[in-house]
Amino acid sequence: MDIKAARRVSVYKQLGGERHGHVMKNNKVCSYWLQGRCSRNPCRFLHPELSPIPQPFVQSHSTCEDHSVTSRLTWRNPNFSSSKNAPKCGADSGGKSSYQEGQPNVSKIERDGGKSTQKTQQKLCKFWVMGNCVKSDNCGDLHSWFYGNGFTMLAKLEGHNKAVIGISLPSCCDKLFSASNDKSVRIWDCNTGQCAEVVKLEGTIGTLVSEGPWVFVGLSNAVKAWNIQSNVELTLNGPVGQVYALVVGNDMLFAGTEDGTILAWKSSCETSCPEVAATLKGHSRVVLSLFVGANRLYSGSMDKTIRVWDLQTLQCIQTLDGHANAVMSVLCWDSYLISGSLDSTIKVWAATESGTLEVVYERMEDHGVLALCGIYDADAKPILLCSCNDNAVRLYDLPTFIERGRIFAKREVRAIQIGPGGLFFTGDATGQVFVWKLLGDPSAAAS
Repeated sequence: MDIKAARRVSVYKQLGGERHGHVMKNNKVCSYWLQGRCSRNPCRFLHPELSPIPQPFVQSHSTCEDHSVTSRLTWRNPNFSSSKNAPKCGADSGGKSSYQEGQPNVSKIERDGGKSTQKTQQKLCKFWVMGNCVKSDNCGDLHSWFYGNGFTMLAKLEGHNKAVIGISLPSCCDKLFSASNDKSVRIWDCNTGQCAEVVKLEGTIGTLVSEGPWVFVGLSNAVKAWNIQSNVELTLNGPVGQVYALVVGNDMLFAGTEDGTILAWKSSCETSCPEVAATLKGHSRVVLSLFVGANRLYSGSMDKTIRVWDLQTLQCIQTLDGHANAVMSVLCWDSYLISGSLDSTIKVWAATESGTLEVVYERMEDHGVLALCGIYDADAKPILLCSCNDNAVRLYDLPTFIERGRIFAKREVRAIQIGPGGLFFTGDATGQVFVWKLLGDPSAAAS
């Protein structure tokens, strides 16, 4: 698997901003930076990063309808009266939104004599990260890879020496798969935490996902597939350029490509190899994220749009234009669509009475959003995992978006994946894979 070195070059204060007097002359995101292999310094294209230092959301095995407990995600849209079957989104008894603008992020609430005190979020000590903080316990910054309540780190898997761009946990085995820019897929034993096998492939890797016993890897001009039970290997041809996003739905494999098209493969009764069933055209630039839910395929693109496709007809039924930069991640959860973009926003979309989607809530982040992933805690409360390009992953309670904790990394986290029993995984641009666990015994499936 041939993704070249994720070499970090220019650092900008903001997208399209200045660096040491050098003015950006082009607001186009560098396609080589997306692949983690731009070697120009300076580069005349955008490298959207905000500290010395994007990968689509990887869908879990369960679809958005596969919940044993209702998630109760509700937001209020001040400009739209929800459909008659929907609750008043996010409203309290006074009819106002349960989310308060300007509410500070909270890492911990301490109670003393019945009073609550909010501690504002902590800052990671950069000297501790480099291993040379001399202040020790007297340092006012955080000496930990995370803060917050309700989750803990179980293990750190080391072996990749370049950025991790995909993580997957097939449902039929006890192995974790991780793909990296170091041209390899590593297979980890979930019982021992040791690397059981390293698979070397040629070709630039764009993404990695799994469905049942099948593992799929997006390459340049192809998709590599292998069955981990039967050891059957297939190469699916047809894509033009790099494959950055993959998802399985309605018995088809969808691949989002560099030229903006989405290819759909379907298994044929006559042949053992899947055949291209359709080519979905509409996006004008790279397709970066795909998600299947509610009998729809959702695609996010560098052209700043989200397209909604009917899974039966494979026709585009709506184009969502709300973002001002590349849409890095889309997530269908309950009756909502959640999207994250390099424009530093998370948008929540819901259906109107006419069936079209519109924004019912928007959250501004301080940094561009790279990946979104959803999981339930032990009390069946929904948590949104949000990776930004400030080298951190936020854990938000929904629908309030109150921050319950934060995970830090040496460089940006491009891959997030969930597993059974409250497990979830993060992979960063240094090549490290971290295993995390929500405390308690989750009773509901992750989204």
